[in-house]
Amino acid sequence: MWQKLARSVLKYRGWLLFLLGATTVVMGIFASRIQLSYEFSKAIPTQDPKYQDYLAFKKKFGDDGNVLVIGVQSPDFFQLKNFQAFQELTTALKKVPYVEGVLSVANASALHKDTATQKLVPVPVFPQELQSQAQLDSCKNAFFALPFYQSLIDNPRTGAYLMVVRINKDILNSKGRTAVINHIVQAANHYSQTTRIETHLSGLPLIRTEVADRIAHEMKWFIVGSLVLSALILLLMFRSVSTTLLSLLVVVIGVIWSVGLTWLFGYKITLLTALIPPLIVVIGIPNCIYFLNKYHATYKYTRDQEKSLVDMVSKMGVVTLFCNLTAAIGFAVFALTQSAILKEFGQVAGISIMLIFVISFILLPGALSYMAPPGNHELRYLDNRVFTRFLLKIEKWVFHHKKVVYGLTVAVVAVSIMGMFRLKTEGYIVDDLPKTDKIYKDLKFFEKNFNGVMPLEILIDSKKRFGLAGTRILPVLVKMDSLSTYIQSLKVMNRPLDLAEGIKFAKQGFYDGDSAYYSIPDSYQAAFLSSYLRPGQDTGKGKEGLQSLLNSFIDTARQTTRMSVDMADVGTLKLPVLLKGLRKRTGELFDTSKYKVTFTGTTITFLEGSVYIINGLKASIAWAFLFITLAMLFLFRSGRILLFSLIPNVIPLIVTAGIMGWAGVRLKPSTVLIFSVALGIAIDVTIRFLVNFKQELPDHDFQTQTTVSQTIKNTGLSILYTSLVLIAGFVIFCFSGFGGTQSLGWLTSITLLTATLTNLVLLPVLLLSTARSGPRKTRAKD
Repeated sequence: MWQKLARSVLKYRGWLLFLLGATTVVMGIFASRIQLSYEFSKAIPTQDPKYQDYLAFKKKFGDDGNVLVIGVQSPDFFQLKNFQAFQELTTALKKVPYVEGVLSVANASALHKDTATQKLVPVPVFPQELQSQAQLDSCKNAFFALPFYQSLIDNPRTGAYLMVVRINKDILNSKGRTAVINHIVQAANHYSQTTRIETHLSGLPLIRTEVADRIAHEMKWFIVGSLVLSALILLLMFRSVSTTLLSLLVVVIGVIWSVGLTWLFGYKITLLTALIPPLIVVIGIPNCIYFLNKYHATYKYTRDQEKSLVDMVSKMGVVTLFCNLTAAIGFAVFALTQSAILKEFGQVAGISIMLIFVISFILLPGALSYMAPPGNHELRYLDNRVFTRFLLKIEKWVFHHKKVVYGLTVAVVAVSIMGMFRLKTEGYIVDDLPKTDKIYKDLKFFEKNFNGVMPLEILIDSKKRFGLAGTRILPVLVKMDSLSTYIQSLKVMNRPLDLAEGIKFAKQGFYDGDSAYYSIPDSYQAAFLSSYLRPGQDTGKGKEGLQSLLNSFIDTARQTTRMSVDMADVGTLKLPVLLKGLRKRTGELFDTSKYKVTFTGTTITFLEGSVYIINGLKASIAWAFLFITLAMLFLFRSGRILLFSLIPNVIPLIVTAGIMGWAGVRLKPSTVLIFSVALGIAIDVTIRFLVNFKQELPDHDFQTQTTVSQTIKNTGLSILYTSLVLIAGFVIFCFSGFGGTQSLGWLTSITLLTATLTNLVLLPVLLLSTARSGPRKTRAKD
């Protein structure tokens, strides 16, 4: 069948190449329309109850991830010139397009009671035109007498101050947010240059924008880097510019198709889908090496170009098909998970890998048939002395040191299993950023001085309309204040901003700014205070007024109120413990028959998403193992060969897991990805070796020892070259700015290196250990 297919490809090569070119042009048009994703990773399924809670929260109260914070820390902060620069920064940020509000020490207000109009009027603590240091010091003392702002925008204990910048949520989901973030960063840098006070920036808008922009930047460099590295290896191997360019053309077309396919699926470029183009380069080059190596080997002995091309397609077609199939399975199983971001990655990567097979199957024989036959200088790599000596040493170990091979294998596996028991499963929101990165260090600044900036929302539902209206809210405010005290005691959560804090602030203003009255009013005090908080009696302009602030923490039905908490990025191990404690405390405070308390926000959805990703990736390994096993069983139709094919590929996974355990690399969404990907790619070496072994076996009268020896010599060269390309291709990812991508690079490279050794050494030893002696016997005819 494969010979007929080979002749058909050569016979209709013109039409096939034209069709390939036309399709590439169309896919190129689609690829040019691809967009960068500006949303946070869609790890959690849309039907998940916690995600539904988050959507319900956003519908009532708006987005919780549109706040950027700027922090400073200096004993000279309240020096006149420095503070005036901070005022100028506050004013400048208000003028940035799509910035909806700025809150800082510079524009903090106190509430003054106007008995004539029965309003609480906001009065700036710091006048815009400060005249002297003495005036500033007086205003500073007035500011410190306002407990409302303490720990929210200032930390008197550490001398740190925070500015809150609220950005339009729609611009944050578009490419325009980069310009907005850049304007804010430039303004902050100008303040630092003027005052010599360092600024720290954080918040989800900044983190998301920086990550998205770095993804776009790295994607370009990874594609270029993988192409350059592959070109160098191919030039060293084939010593032919035309052959190298042809191989690069195969993977360039594959990259165009993969990006076009991403657009056709309606997906955008994310942290994961950005890895697909360079992966296509890494996986596509071995296809070219397999085909070209067979073409050159056959031509060296026959000197017949057409026969060599037919032999290349007929013998390498099935090998490359199953190599790509198993690699595609390693990626496609992610589509079986419930995580949207993994589904996207699995679907596009799996199909793209199979398409690279189609591209190489059509383009290589078609183009080679139009090119001149390879010259002697292009065939010299077949007799590479370095690799030949290395393969001879491997052959010596296989035939004369079987016990040593088994002993070393058992020892390595034992040490690796010990390391596996040290593995920990834990993830963080900014897990993939190196600890030396400014974003990471700035986040730690806010965690140290303000207990973090990651949003957590606590919703308190009274279960009935107007259940929180009027004086009915007073007992709820008392409970919220008690819960706030408990939250502050946790040390990794900041004091909540909620209706209770707003009412306490209003009460202080009602009592002429006396901080002793910063507390929840009783029913008697509430009767006097309520007239100053009537709807329509807004105490400020636009979204800056107290009434607008209070309204943002209770829904229009007066049924549900919220407590907004900023917290540290504590990770997926500590967060469930914290939430368990919070649920216990809310259970003690709020009667479940009267109130429903819901925990939501980006922090909760991240935790839930991480759980889905890790569990999905663990399941994907099992699915990949199952599907690859079925593919191998279909290919070899032998239980013994199936077992031998799996052992050399399971061991590298155990070794990688062991190294992760000993090195302290945690199991997290970005590292669990490695195992099913590496399994799908590493099995290619096994297929290549065993298919060649089966093809050689009849030629050597079914003598296993002779066949194994010839297979090592004939197949070992292409295995070494392809392994070199694969390992070098994944090493490129080690230069990423994301920890997960770096781990994918060096851990996958180790897995592939181990798989190369096990398939070239352990696999032949297994075949020899169970070999039948002598030629196969045939039944005599009667």
